[in-house]
Amino acid sequence: MFQGASQINLDAKGRLAVPTRVRDPLTQGGTVPVVLTAHPDKCLLLYPAPAWEPVRAKVMAFPSLDPAFNPWKRLLVGFAEELSLDGAGRLLVSPELRAFAGIDKRVMFIGQGSYYEIWDLERWQQQLDRLTAGGSPVLPPGMENFSL
Repeated sequence: MFQGASQINLDAKGRLAVPTRVRDPLTQGGTVPVVLTAHPDKCLLLYPAPAWEPVRAKVMAFPSLDPAFNPWKRLLVGFAEELSLDGAGRLLVSPELRAFAGIDKRVMFIGQGSYYEIWDLERWQQQLDRLTAGGSPVLPPGMENFSL
């Protein structure tokens, strides 16, 4: 299970140093590649390749002639890149994915259970500000009785 948050920096070559505590679980000791793709919220998703495969299969099962599904395929599968960490534990984030997510330098790495979200720090802060604006966040349907 992937959880926790880390603020990290992208280097001048577009490489992201994956936090040490994340590397082994994410890559199963360096033996498994990862998949990086785009998310509609303008962040990136980072999956271990085996965890990405069922997601990719579901997306590819969308009807290809239904125009409502094609943008989702283009976004999720079209941007997907299979990568390996280099010897220093870094991922090279493509210029296309960096541009899509508006990532330039400062990045938030956010665990989401079976994957990580990678956010531009400023965009992440805007998300948090919207969530907490006005005191208590508005809960979506189904969470009315949720308690921590």
